[in-house]
Amino acid sequence: MDPLTLAVFGFVYLGMVLGRIPGLAVDRTGIALLGAIVLLATNRISMAEASSAVDLPTIGLLLGLMVVSAQFRLGGLYTAITRRIASVPVGPGTLLGIVIAVAGVLSALLANDIVCLAVAPLLIEGCCRRRLNPVPFLLGLACASNIGSAATLIGNPQNMLIGQKLQLSFAGYLIDGGAPAGVGLFLLWVILRWLTRGRWHADVEVGAVHAPPFDAWQSIKGVIVLVGLVAGFLHGGIPREILALTAAGVVLTSRRMHSRQMLSLVDWQLLVLFISLFIVNHALQTTSAFSLTIKALADARIDATRPGWLFVITAVLSNIVSNVPAVILLLPAATHPLSGPVLALSSTLAGNLFIPGSIANIIVIDQAARYGIHITWRQHARVGVPVTLVTLGVAAAWLWLVA
Repeated sequence: MDPLTLAVFGFVYLGMVLGRIPGLAVDRTGIALLGAIVLLATNRISMAEASSAVDLPTIGLLLGLMVVSAQFRLGGLYTAITRRIASVPVGPGTLLGIVIAVAGVLSALLANDIVCLAVAPLLIEGCCRRRLNPVPFLLGLACASNIGSAATLIGNPQNMLIGQKLQLSFAGYLIDGGAPAGVGLFLLWVILRWLTRGRWHADVEVGAVHAPPFDAWQSIKGVIVLVGLVAGFLHGGIPREILALTAAGVVLTSRRMHSRQMLSLVDWQLLVLFISLFIVNHALQTTSAFSLTIKALADARIDATRPGWLFVITAVLSNIVSNVPAVILLLPAATHPLSGPVLALSSTLAGNLFIPGSIANIIVIDQAARYGIHITWRQHARVGVPVTLVTLGVAAAWLWLVA
């Protein structure tokens, strides 16, 4: 085993745990990129090996879907939907159910991170106008976006990666992930409504939220492209990355929306994180470290290739290093036919446990803080812990039934 490769790998994944390097203004993406650069600069991996290590179909799928999501945001569809929901004349408990249902559906079809980024400020605005406490609704948005995104192979980045690398059927996974996600959204509503009983109202003042105005044509264009894209995924005749990039090309072809504006909404940080982790993990796999670790776990009666153990390990690791790095790290152990759904459901649903477990959580908390609404770790955990345990239990039971 090469000591430098192991040291770089340890440095990168310690950075995934801490989220930064003490004393430096470097986040998780920067840490992963630094690790990849060190491996290239010291010839631990060649440029050709680095290029082959990066899964271009996954990067293409991510990029294409991010551009399609940008169309919905700039077309004002998120604005129209959220403001319409916030004005529905129903009680707070029913309103919470509508928010959870809509967030779950949107996150299943579009990147959940972008859904949270677009919806959170508008949801705060709507709650404040109705003199409702925005915290339970924001927690519902964050948790529902994670649960809903588990339903499909395009709901979040880790599911996209799993679907591409393990060549999962889009329709087949919909059966595996759809039922636990649907039940999970209902249970989220039950738990959050019970925890919030009697504390729905609060006087919170926020300024006007500036959001893209609703553009009927651009929104209809986005819906048509998305419907065609999902139909193509369900048919399965054309590689998903080609379909996604083609869809991105269609929405970029516009007389009114500048491509620079569209591409500015792409999460380039996430793409760089993926590329860097592909390189770092490939370098580790060229050593015997990974196989020796798997063997040591097996000797301790912990077989990471078995679905049960993989489910548990994924859930734990996702809350240590976050779900995307956890999935990239565990993919080599995904050899069982059920490994794909296990990785996707466990890594996604586990993201609700604590705030750092999911980027969607972080986005909602940060957006709330910008409007003077502070959601503490304790407030999130009070909802996130029971929701995570219950939804993971539902997912495990469902996978056991369909196995």
